[in-house]
Amino acid sequence: MKEERKTSETDIKLSLDIRGKGNYKFDTQIPFFEHMLSHVSKHGLLDIDLWLRGDIEIDCHHSVEDTAILLGATLHKQLGDKAGIRRYGHYTLPMDEVLTTVAVDLGGRYYYKYTGPELVGKFGIYDAELSLEFLQKFALNAKMNLHVHVHYGENRHHIHESIFKAFGKALRMAIEIDPAAGGAIPSTKGVLE
Repeated sequence: MKEERKTSETDIKLSLDIRGKGNYKFDTQIPFFEHMLSHVSKHGLLDIDLWLRGDIEIDCHHSVEDTAILLGATLHKQLGDKAGIRRYGHYTLPMDEVLTTVAVDLGGRYYYKYTGPELVGKFGIYDAELSLEFLQKFALNAKMNLHVHVHYGENRHHIHESIFKAFGKALRMAIEIDPAAGGAIPSTKGVLE
């Protein structure tokens, strides 16, 4: 599925396949952001082709935020009525000295919570706190619950990698088709938004 988003601040072209194999191709001009997205793709088995141009001469905020908006909305669109999916996913991931848990619910209601060390500093041109902006806007536009908890850790790079890898793993679990469900919508209401 190919989607686009163009504003006065960003121009984005995205192809996303939620039933992919973890293949990715990025051209964003933000190397650390590409590195983090590669973890979501690889561990979530999402095929992502992303071309992004934004006002990075100011900073990377609009580029990261608008990419999250488009990725989350596209994921939600591809899930359709969500018949047969597992809906819930969670993963606890060790990354050297870091331990991170991510849990998601694709039930159609938005909630986002991060607990863990403050994400500060820069990775090249990428401000560390943009990772939280990305996760929040992704969850909002995917209409999902997203809980991220970094239990402990010291290395800033490892903390970020653990979050994005665990996010990919939890997403993979939640969007998987449950063969035992027989195509049923995973809700006693009989419908998910």
